[in-house]
Order: sequence, then structure tokens, then C-alpha cells
Amino acid sequence: MDYKIFWTEEAIRNLEEVIDYLYSRWTQREVENFKTKLSKQIDLIHRNPKLFPISTFQPRLRKAVLSKQTTIFYEVKNKTIYLAYIFVNYKSTDRLR
Repeated sequence: MDYKIFWTEEAIRNLEEVIDYLYSRWTQREVENFKTKLSKQIDLIHRNPKLFPISTFQPRLRKAVLSKQTTIFYEVKNKTIYLAYIFVNYKSTDRLR
């Protein structure tokens, strides 16, 4: 099945926050490594959307751990994968809707 990837406004906002934080703390090379890792993870989700487990916090979402600090939450509906959150793991999961 050929899936489309859709970034929600929340996921875009989350990613911008993460990237801004990384640029303030890390080198350019480390930020580029993060972007590459994120891209590979999204490609993996795209190729096999049911690979990652269902979230215990929000059962409509699946949870793909990107790193110790970051998790991608996404939803699969029909032929679309909705990237819902790029979640920084130290934040409360109460934000997940």
C-alpha cells in the first residue's frame, strides 16, 4: 500500500522547537545528524506504518522512538500517515490528544 505522509501543524511546531533548541546547544554537524536520523525514521514509518507499537497514552497513535530524548507519534488512517507530534521525552504526555 502506498502511504502519504502528512505533517500536522503541531508536529511542524514541535520540530521547529527541537531544531531551534539543538542549534542553541549543539554543533551544526550534530544538528545535521539529528535531521538525517529523523528523515530515516520517517522513511521507515512510511515503508512500514505498523512497525512501531501503539501508544499507551493515546491508543490512536503509534510511537516511534527516535532517540532517548525524542519520540515521533503518528496516526495511520486509510492511506495517510499523520505525523502528530515530535515529542521531547522530558515533557508530560498529558499534552497528547
